[in-house]
Amino acid sequence: PASYPVKYFGCELGAQSKFDEKTGTSLVNGAHETAKLAGLLENFIKKYVQCYGCGNPETEIVITKTQMITLKCAACGFISDVDMRDKLTTFILKNPPEAKKSSKDKKAMRRAEKERLKEGEAADEELKKIKKETKKKGSTTTTKVAAAKGGVTKKKGKHSDEDHSPEHSQADENERVASDDDDDDVQWQTDTSLAAAQQRIQEQLSAVTADMVMLSTDEEKKKSVKKSPEPETKVHENGVGARDKLVDEIKEYLKKGSSPNQLKSFLGSLTGTSKEVMDAQFIALFNDVGKGFAKEVTKKKNYIAAAVAAIKEERSQLVLLNSIESFCSKANPEAAKEVALVLKVLYDDDILEEEFI
Repeated sequence: PASYPVKYFGCELGAQSKFDEKTGTSLVNGAHETAKLAGLLENFIKKYVQCYGCGNPETEIVITKTQMITLKCAACGFISDVDMRDKLTTFILKNPPEAKKSSKDKKAMRRAEKERLKEGEAADEELKKIKKETKKKGSTTTTKVAAAKGGVTKKKGKHSDEDHSPEHSQADENERVASDDDDDDVQWQTDTSLAAAQQRIQEQLSAVTADMVMLSTDEEKKKSVKKSPEPETKVHENGVGARDKLVDEIKEYLKKGSSPNQLKSFLGSLTGTSKEVMDAQFIALFNDVGKGFAKEVTKKKNYIAAAVAAIKEERSQLVLLNSIESFCSKANPEAAKEVALVLKVLYDDDILEEEFI
């Protein structure tokens, strides 16, 4: 923790020190030379960071039951005993280090950082486009205004406020037009099909309500199976026919060489539940695959990510896992053997998260 070296400086220099966790600011009272602080930091690293056995900094501070401080090395496994006569040890015992972040927290931070970078790049590109359009339209408007005011002299045309005000108003108008164009693009991408409308309705439901709905439908299905088995088989046959139809539609679309983004919008327009669409997607992509299933998933992982994004539900990853399970139960036994490798590929690319797996 950053508070440890700050406290170490204070102990060694005999000065008051403070670390503000909210702002991340470190304060050490007094005037101190940089070389002096650098030397103290080097001593701190040797005492509390580096392994006494191999010298690597991959250590973790462990406080034993007898209130002794040790450094456990992740590189060589050596356990180093820290000199308890040092003043900083008292501070460490009173303020033990927090447990290391889980892999889930690390993945969440990585994913948030990726999203932040993508949003920043997209915003920069939009600003550049708006500026270019504003400059082009602004230049043409300026020439028109100058031609209309033939009686005005060139000096006034260059410096008067009357000539500048239309430019600014036109620039503002151009920005509004550009934003309207962007809005038009968004509206154009909005899907108005029945399936998309049902998906938007499901998004507005809370997760608890959605689970209750799913449970009630499952119970109704179980009751209908007990009462009348014959109608259920007919429904099942119709379901298989509907799935085959979805598979054929997706295969035809993939033959056109569509990109993952295009596939995402296409899957959102299909009629059928999210589970049926995901099952059909897997069959269309990996129907005849046996040995080498994991390699095929690696090649087509972008299409799988597009299918997950098309669902637009919190439980989209569970739908994907259910589809993998149902696919492996009917697929080539050689493909089913590689399901662990498939899950690892999807986990490494942030398509599946640890908690859902």
